[in-house]
Amino acid sequence: MACLTSMIEPLRASNEISDTKSFEWKLFSENADKVEASAKVAFETDGKIEEIEKLDALILLSPPNADFINSRSVGVIRRLERHGCTIGAVSGGVFLLAKAKVRPNIRYSVHWCYAAAFTNQFPNNISSEQVIETDRNIMTASGAAAAFDLALLLIRSRLGSSIAAEVACWFQHPIMRNQDVKQVIPSLNELEGLEEMPELARKAISLVNQKINYPLQVNDIADEIGITSRHLSRIFKEATGESPRQYFRKLRVNAARQMILYTNEKIGEIALSVGFSSASILRSHYIDLFSLSPEEERKKINLFRVNDNSPIPVT
Repeated sequence: MACLTSMIEPLRASNEISDTKSFEWKLFSENADKVEASAKVAFETDGKIEEIEKLDALILLSPPNADFINSRSVGVIRRLERHGCTIGAVSGGVFLLAKAKVRPNIRYSVHWCYAAAFTNQFPNNISSEQVIETDRNIMTASGAAAAFDLALLLIRSRLGSSIAAEVACWFQHPIMRNQDVKQVIPSLNELEGLEEMPELARKAISLVNQKINYPLQVNDIADEIGITSRHLSRIFKEATGESPRQYFRKLRVNAARQMILYTNEKIGEIALSVGFSSASILRSHYIDLFSLSPEEERKKINLFRVNDNSPIPVT
């Protein structure tokens, strides 16, 4: 719901400020039924996706584990893209956009909490930590606040920078972010205070995250960044109180946690995707880090996010 209103409200305000009807919007679903957001608020729709003939832009919103219920919707999205329509996706909607395969080599802005799940499901696609990514007529935003920024970009392109800035001020949105701004990723910052860590340590962490499904040896990481393994160990011991191996394992368990919370993948498959040889090994490290098992974690998930590990539709 936040993603939806974060797109619509800036457009509404820009019409009011500019005294124009520069933007109009409609809500579509695959079956034209009401769509219930995860906050239990239902939205009426204006029709089916397959009935769309022409649009300037189509923005996809969905939970990350949603799927198309018929192939005609995919056909419409591909046809619109071929004819110059801007195709966008916000938050979990990038999963649907990737499934639609409108064009190869798209760069997707993926919310940090979905990053491991997205990479696992679409290993050949390009994911980004940027708040917004624009790739010709493809626009993706990582979450609700990023959707607001995406709307501001649309306003700026249609009505100019001054109107976009005034809209931002209306909503006390102090900084107009674009595609050169990275997401703040609390899973990293909370775990290791990443910003305060030495540059060599951050380079090592970046390498580990890039190869999360194929764990690198400490010696290999040290060689890659041009230092000895002993020097790397000393850096991590001083910065975190842990060895590089312990620290990197935490990164992999945190990546597994994203997939446990935001996908329906089996625990064994998740273990393999983050470089553990079995579910039991992942389970042991998971309990050490979070004091509960992956299965227990799934049972405790907020019901506004999932129910019995099945997606609750959001508009």
